[in-house]
Amino acid sequence: MPETDTTAPTRPAGTGHDLKSGPGLIIVVVYGVLALAATGRSILQIVEYFERAPLAYLLSAAAALIYIAATYALARNHRRLAWVTISIEMVGVLVVGLISYLAPDLFPEKTVWGHFGSGYGFVPLVLPALGLWWLARNRH
Repeated sequence: MPETDTTAPTRPAGTGHDLKSGPGLIIVVVYGVLALAATGRSILQIVEYFERAPLAYLLSAAAALIYIAATYALARNHRRLAWVTISIEMVGVLVVGLISYLAPDLFPEKTVWGHFGSGYGFVPLVLPALGLWWLARNRH
């Protein structure tokens, strides 16, 4: 008879307390999609239009790197890294979003965090709140 690991936590499938099902999986997938979208857009903006808004495009590239790191951290269950990256993301979207309204000349075009992520359907504003909520709810 095969041995069973009695030290491994057991949870019913589909409870959302892991990253392989439920809300955890959805959050990882959305982070992955946003990481790809932000990376592609920031590369295009830096290569083709950098002189129009250098600060805005560099901030978009930084956001893309943060999304990549957050996706990795969530997918690999590196909770500390997930907390740090998602917290930075939350602060970033709030600060850059506010600055983009107060100093619109710095953000003449859509960027991932500019205008609180309006160019991405406000997903950059909502996603870190959901990510932090999920991390807090699923401490283990």
